[in-house]
Amino acid sequence: MFKPKYPSPDTYTPATIRPTPAPAEHPQSAPAPATAKAPNTLSGLVQQSPATTLALAAGAVAGVLALASVAVSLLLAVAVTAVALSISAVVVLFLVRALRQEFKNH
Repeated sequence: MFKPKYPSPDTYTPATIRPTPAPAEHPQSAPAPATAKAPNTLSGLVQQSPATTLALAAGAVAGVLALASVAVSLLLAVAVTAVALSISAVVVLFLVRALRQEFKNH
């Protein structure tokens, strides 16, 4: 009753696919000459134009502004927290002093 019943194993066998060689249309001749210089940097992949340079500069400025706004937001959150803690510390200090005076009078 409590023994598990396992399903029978699959009998599927995956088919193997072998690529067929393409027929040679032309006999091999001398290898094609290599290009003079292959681009190995990003600047070689993108054509340099004033618009491209302007777009990259605008993207960099937008990124710096985004990071600056995040940093200012974090600093503002720290400042607000500090002000809230200082106000609550003053209130607690006032309450403690008031309770001490009350107990001195009795």
